[in-house]
Amino acid sequence: MAFQDSLALPLEVILPVIAAIASFSVAAIYTGWVAKQKPGTKEMLEISEAVRQGAAAFLKREMKIIVPIAIGLSVIIGFFIGDSNGIAFAVGATLSAVAGFISLKVTVKAAVRAAHATSSGLGKTFAIAFRGGATVGLAVPAMALVATAILYMIYPNPITIAGVGIGASLIALFIRIGGGIFTKAADMGADLVGKVEANIPEDDPRNPATIADNVGDNVGDAAGMGSDVYESYIVTILAALLIAALIGSPENFAYPILIGASGLIASIIGTATIGTRKITDVMKPLNISFYVTAAIAIALNFVFTYIILGTSPIAYALFGATVIGVILVPVIQKITDYYTNYKFKPVREISESAKWGYASLTLMGIIKGLQSTGPFMIALVAAIIISFAMCSAAAPEGSDALLYGIFGTSLTAMAMLSLAGIVLAIDAFGPIADNAGGIVEMTGMGEENRKITDEIDAVGNTTKAVTKGFAIASAALAALAMIQAFQFEATHYFSEMVIDYGLSNPAVIVGLLVGGLIPFIITGQLISGVERAAKRMVDEVRRQFKNDSGILAGTSKPDYAKCVDVATVASLGELWKSASIAVAAPIVVGILLGPSAVAGLLMGAVVTGICLAYHLANTGGAWDNAKKLIEMKGEKGTEEHKVSVVGDIIGDPYKDTAGPALNTVIKLLNTIAIVFVPVFFAVIIL
Repeated sequence: MAFQDSLALPLEVILPVIAAIASFSVAAIYTGWVAKQKPGTKEMLEISEAVRQGAAAFLKREMKIIVPIAIGLSVIIGFFIGDSNGIAFAVGATLSAVAGFISLKVTVKAAVRAAHATSSGLGKTFAIAFRGGATVGLAVPAMALVATAILYMIYPNPITIAGVGIGASLIALFIRIGGGIFTKAADMGADLVGKVEANIPEDDPRNPATIADNVGDNVGDAAGMGSDVYESYIVTILAALLIAALIGSPENFAYPILIGASGLIASIIGTATIGTRKITDVMKPLNISFYVTAAIAIALNFVFTYIILGTSPIAYALFGATVIGVILVPVIQKITDYYTNYKFKPVREISESAKWGYASLTLMGIIKGLQSTGPFMIALVAAIIISFAMCSAAAPEGSDALLYGIFGTSLTAMAMLSLAGIVLAIDAFGPIADNAGGIVEMTGMGEENRKITDEIDAVGNTTKAVTKGFAIASAALAALAMIQAFQFEATHYFSEMVIDYGLSNPAVIVGLLVGGLIPFIITGQLISGVERAAKRMVDEVRRQFKNDSGILAGTSKPDYAKCVDVATVASLGELWKSASIAVAAPIVVGILLGPSAVAGLLMGAVVTGICLAYHLANTGGAWDNAKKLIEMKGEKGTEEHKVSVVGDIIGDPYKDTAGPALNTVIKLLNTIAIVFVPVFFAVIIL
């Protein structure tokens, strides 16, 4: 404590800024290294540039819609809720968009170099893909951490900066929804007409949708995941700070931010363990990198616990909660890996079921996806119970044990998200490998080159599924803390009223039912949005094949730009419905039925949203890798392969559109509810 007192600025401000600067610096080094690698032939660069232009055009048009909305909401929140929340909203929204742009730019640059590196073998290809992903993994959490630390320094009361969560979540939702619909519309068009009808590969240069498909990988998997992880990080820190504020102990404010700093430092070291040496098993170096990161994070958390909280029982309990959060990540990884990796029984059973036709494969995928939610929820419940019990039991005498228990669960979530750097690095190399595979296919580099990208891509599918599980679990834990923060905040504003949050209150029951319904409505809207957008893409690809027979003959060049435009227009047209529900639901329920109904809504959305999101992510991931398993067996073009392609098509909107959007929706509902408590109060007292 004496060390902390000697500093002109508090440790919780200095250290995150230092960690962020270090993280940006290492990310810049990785970017420079990737840029120095040979970009490949003129044909490769032309394809890469077409993908870059298509992705940039999509994001530019999306921003033309998002920016006016963000500015308007920033002004509205600033006027009705408070200037600090308006400013925080603008910061959260801006950096969420920046996270998406960074992810996009890096993955496009890395993909073409990884494609060229396939001639040098698996090790070099993997190194480029991973370091490209590590650039995103280190830059995005650094932005979130330093933004939160600076906002906290300027506005010490976290309630006054809760708008940062709305800004981050709203923009992430827009990018997730828009990018998710774009990528799956393009993917389905390329698959249904190219693979199934025309019997040509997805990435064949004769396929008009192939450039749009590669653009989709970047705007959906790269830009979407970057903004998603950024907002998860922001909201999780915010949840911990809100509970710390309710506890009222100053040292507790510092702790969540320092946990973020420890994870960022650990991620820097973890990414450095992967070099360019010869690699035969892609998963092995990834696992080593992760476990090194986790071990260092735990050690640093212990050090920061001692510096900030000393050696009291509650200090050890809170540290224990962070250990649970770190351990929960590999547990989720193992569960997700088991249900989505082609090496294990569930995916093999799905692959085998292709022998009996479309219905069998579809049903088997749904069954395995439903079964996967059980182990996931058991792990999550166990983590919540243990962290809550430890911290509530160790609460200082005379304090609120309930609040300390909730604080412990929020720290478990924060410890999970502190590893976002390494987790996002492991995730982001997947779309790089996917794009690289497309470039290899389109330039006719050969089967051996394609095998290398397919091997990395298969692992990338699993790691992307792991990242989705990671984001879902952190959303659940953060939501638990934020629901409690909402209830305490509502109690503060409605101090003259007794607010009944019990199940005997009809308003709570109504809220539970409405909240439980929201994830299903949004899932239905998103999947139907993908279906409508995909129809337009299918019609366009068929039109080009019909009007120009030279395309399939290889004598004419398809109109790639038209397919990109079709996917862009279709996806942006579907953007509004789901986002409007997520924004309006807690406000409307709060105004009509009061805070007790809003609390019910938040709880209902968490319960159904978490289970549904995990089911969608795992089912889609399993179908995808079942198809890849058949392809790796050399059975492309067989009836079983055609069946698996359709399964993959069905799974695409599951895992890449609806599933990822739900955890963002859950957090957006909570942050809106907290920020708009004063509005509920003002309306009700009138």
